[in-house]
Amino acid sequence: MVQYSQNHIDASFGALADATRRGVLEQLGRADASITDLAETFHMTLTGMKKHVVVLERAGLVSTEKVGRVRTCRLGRRGLEEEATWIEGYRQVWAERFDQLDTVVAELKQKENKHGR
Repeated sequence: MVQYSQNHIDASFGALADATRRGVLEQLGRADASITDLAETFHMTLTGMKKHVVVLERAGLVSTEKVGRVRTCRLGRRGLEEEATWIEGYRQVWAERFDQLDTVVAELKQKENKHGR
């Protein structure tokens, strides 16, 4: 397996572990939004939404810009390519293991049929 920055992946998966933060990313994928708009959309306090946005910013998934009194959020410059590659590596490992399991099950069924059980 390729070595990845553990802190980077931990921050990303930590950010993605929360349904609200995933929802924020989906929302920002459609259009930039202020923290106030996001808080209203998710029926949260402004302080609660700010905490979610900070987690997403630390992971590099969201960036914010303050103009006057409004802090606007947008998707960060970095995508999830590194995380997708990490997941794909494990998906391949599991696919190979399930293929091996299928072979064992087929062999057992063949023996069962051969011995009349």
